[in-house]
Amino acid sequence: MAMPLLVNVVELLRWPGTTKDVVVTVEAADLEFNDSRLTDAPVDIALHLESLSNGVAVNGTATATWQGECRRCLAPLTERMVVEVSELYQQTQEDPEAYAIENDQINLLPMVRENILVAVPLGPLCREDCPGFCPVCGQDLSEGDCGCDNTVLDPRWAGLEGLKGQLPDAPT
Repeated sequence: MAMPLLVNVVELLRWPGTTKDVVVTVEAADLEFNDSRLTDAPVDIALHLESLSNGVAVNGTATATWQGECRRCLAPLTERMVVEVSELYQQTQEDPEAYAIENDQINLLPMVRENILVAVPLGPLCREDCPGFCPVCGQDLSEGDCGCDNTVLDPRWAGLEGLKGQLPDAPT
């Protein structure tokens, strides 16, 4: 477990408005992601803790590296993402979404892990206008047009399509 993420908050809890900054670099293995989308690159964490009358507010960023494939063209992707963090820790949990302060300490590790895992894109794109592959021949359309007829026909109109050209035109 990453000990820099276990913070003693005794001084913070004495006076509301007291602040403390936590700026550390933690090995990805210490965060125990258990997710193949996240790389082994170190995670940079910069958090600002501020005591409130009912707990400690934690705001800042966590920066991690993820990898994956474009959902349209399967190009390999690796990106460094910055995750905004804004959470609350309380000794007496009034807010059901708040993290617990235990023994005058807050463990930032689960909070950082959860925020990073939620931020990893599920269906990443190499670029917003990625055309993907041709559904007919399979050519990568980002390399050029393949010339296939990609007209999408609605199967619900197939019966009427068979009558096309067989009936005389209606008088005008």
